[in-house]
Amino acid sequence: MLGVGEETPSRFDLLSMVKKHSNLLGKTVVEEEDASDVEMDGQFWHDVFDLYFVRGKESKRRQDDDLLFFVRKWREHGFNDKNGVAPYFVRRWALELDKLVGESFSEVDWRRSFYLNMIAHTSYSVTVAICSQQVLRNRQVGQDTPLSSIYKIVKTVYASPSRVNFHLDSKKEVETTPAYPDICFAIDDFDSTFDAVVLTDTDLCFCVLLNALDGAGFPSETDTNDSCSSNKLPLGVDTNSMRIKNCKLTLFSGFVSYQMVRDAYDDGHSRFGSLLSVGHSSGKTDRLYMKGPGGRGEVEVAVSGVTAKHAYAAAAATSTSDEEMIPLKCCLMSITLPWEHIAHDLLFKRSPPVNL
Repeated sequence: MLGVGEETPSRFDLLSMVKKHSNLLGKTVVEEEDASDVEMDGQFWHDVFDLYFVRGKESKRRQDDDLLFFVRKWREHGFNDKNGVAPYFVRRWALELDKLVGESFSEVDWRRSFYLNMIAHTSYSVTVAICSQQVLRNRQVGQDTPLSSIYKIVKTVYASPSRVNFHLDSKKEVETTPAYPDICFAIDDFDSTFDAVVLTDTDLCFCVLLNALDGAGFPSETDTNDSCSSNKLPLGVDTNSMRIKNCKLTLFSGFVSYQMVRDAYDDGHSRFGSLLSVGHSSGKTDRLYMKGPGGRGEVEVAVSGVTAKHAYAAAAATSTSDEEMIPLKCCLMSITLPWEHIAHDLLFKRSPPVNL
C-alpha cells in the first residue's frame, strides 16, 4: 500500500479508505456488483490493519491498544470446528505484524479482523435510567428532545468478542465463551453498580443506552491525539463525507415498562413475543432478556423483587385486577450486538445521539 519513502497515512485517512470499501457490511446476500475488488482483497485489509493498529504512530502511542484480535477465516461449517477452535485468537501488540501472527497467518480473515479491532479499541459507555412513560412518549413525538430521567447511572464498558455467563446466586463469573460474531458489553459488578435501580411505580420504565465515545472508531482530522473530546471539539463535517464528528454515537437504545417487566417476572415467560423473555434461576433473581428496536441486539438484566419473599408470595396469592405494586430491582448484566451493526454505525451513522 505504501511506496518507498511515503509517509504513513493517519487513521483519519485510513478510515476514509475503509469507508469506501465497506459496502458489504450488514448484507447477508452479496450481489456480484456490490463487492469491489478491493473489498475482497485480503492484502488490502492486511495492510490497513498493519497501518492502523501496528505501524501507525497512533497505535504506538495509545496505551489501550495492547491486545489485538485476529478473526479466523470462515469455513463451510462455521467458525467453530469439531475441535472447539474459537473464531478468533488474541496477541499482544508488537512491532511487526507478520511475526506477531506467525504460523497462523494463513488462517486470518483480515477484513473481519480490522473491523473487530476497530470495535474493540473504541471507547463506550452505558447509561441505565428510570424514566416515566410520559417522558418517553414525548421523546417519540419530538425525537430531538432530551430525555429527563428520575434516576440514572453512566458506566464505562468494553467491547469484547467473548461472553461472560454470570451465576446469579453467587454473582460471580462462571464461564467465558466466544460470542463472536456478536460483541458483548458486560458489567462485571452489575449487582452493586445498579443496586439502586428500582422500578417503584407502574408509570416507570427501565431504559438502556449504549454510546460509542472515542478511540479507534473516532479518528480526528486535526487532533494529534487521535481522538475527539466531546467536551472540547465543536460539531463539524469533514471534507471526505465522513459522519458528523459528534464524538458520541448511540449504538443501542431500548426501554421496557414496569408492567412488561412485572408480567415477565411473574409468569416466567414473555407475553410480548420477541421483546421479553425470562430464564429462571434457582435463586430469587431472574434473567430478563430484552430485544432492541427492530429485534437488533439483546440486553440481559437481572430482575428481583425488593420486598421480602413471603410478602411477595402473599401479594401474589391475593392479587386482583388492581394487583399490589411490587418494587423491582433491575441490574443490567450485558448488552450484545452483532459486530456488523456496530461497525456500520461507527462508519456511517449520522443521526444525533440519544440525550439522557
